[in-house]
Amino acid sequence: MKPELKLITPNWPAPDNIHAYSSTRLSGESQGVYEGLNLALHVGDDPQIVAQNRRQLSEAINLPNEPFWLNQVHQASALNASIKQNKIEDGVAPDADASFSLQANQVCTVMTADCLPVLICNSQGNKVAAVHAGWRGLVEGAIENTVAALNERPGQLLAWLGPAIGPQAFEVGEDVRRVFVDKFTQAELAFIQNRPGHYLADIYQLARLVLSNVGVKAIYGGEYCTFNDAHHFYSFRRDGTTGRQASLIWFS
Repeated sequence: MKPELKLITPNWPAPDNIHAYSSTRLSGESQGVYEGLNLALHVGDDPQIVAQNRRQLSEAINLPNEPFWLNQVHQASALNASIKQNKIEDGVAPDADASFSLQANQVCTVMTADCLPVLICNSQGNKVAAVHAGWRGLVEGAIENTVAALNERPGQLLAWLGPAIGPQAFEVGEDVRRVFVDKFTQAELAFIQNRPGHYLADIYQLARLVLSNVGVKAIYGGEYCTFNDAHHFYSFRRDGTTGRQASLIWFS
């Protein structure tokens, strides 16, 4: 029997008109290595099956509009999801790793399978953003650019860190540690050497550091590990060819 669709809702004090979710792999129609609720068209899954999965998600959370899907390229750009020119054209999603909206019922969305999804809203409930924050995006400014694009006092922003690879599973080399430490001195504390030239990195701690550095202090989430929880989550590092979860946010 197919499992019931399961969603994660952020445990944060966002305004009541803010709607935010992260999907899990449970339920869905995908089979084989994509088994479950795969929401990504770019990983090799059957596009018709992915479309069915997206419809199932949309119906489960009563989406007001089609999500603003992105072609995530591990960079730092943030697109305004409310601008018509930024929409999908001819089936091709725009290149970016974050989107934001100042318009009601526009669904900002990122897909992940180990990278960190960061959902952001303001305390007024009229600005939202979703950021795909892999380690490259964290270094290159994905969060900083998104916060700047919201044009809001950072102290009025709330951030939620969704399901990502946990600090016991995210092994990186000296090159990755060095780029973080060169940019953020405090980043040293987010790396623990586990063998010569290799470190366990805490992507949640690194994201909190970046958010704090731009003045965002209300930070929540960060308790999942996609790598170690194969029942609930896809993980690229664990499985290679696999599906993707989605994290979505909008305001009504």
